[in-house]
Amino acid sequence: MLLSLLNRKEKLKFLDLAMHMVSVDGEPNELEQRLLNMMLAEVGDNIVQEYTFSLSKDVEETVKFFEKTAKPVKHIIYLNLLRVTMSDEFYNTLEHYFLEDIRQRLDINETKKNQLIRLVYNERDLRERAKRLVNH
Repeated sequence: MLLSLLNRKEKLKFLDLAMHMVSVDGEPNELEQRLLNMMLAEVGDNIVQEYTFSLSKDVEETVKFFEKTAKPVKHIIYLNLLRVTMSDEFYNTLEHYFLEDIRQRLDINETKKNQLIRLVYNERDLRERAKRLVNH
């Protein structure tokens, strides 16, 4: 969501961070993989061709990169990481700690965090309503 607003380097760094996010608890599950594929489609073919699809050795460098970006970029990054963690029904403590560390390092306050979480829930609710509507 809104990944197309990022510049080339931000998109590549986001993909790296998202790969770390889904790898925190092992291999990505089917839902996480599907969401990653949707995000890849959103960043564009030119970025997909350039991205190596392997974890960088230094996630710390990636986080430091985003610490220096503008607030809207930080919000887009955090929103999409939330989407990844909330894509399935399972609550994972390792993902939660990883995400909370990112939130604090990007200086995203609790109010903004809650607003972004609400967006993710609204998106999920809309998808479910659409599924029910088309199936009846």
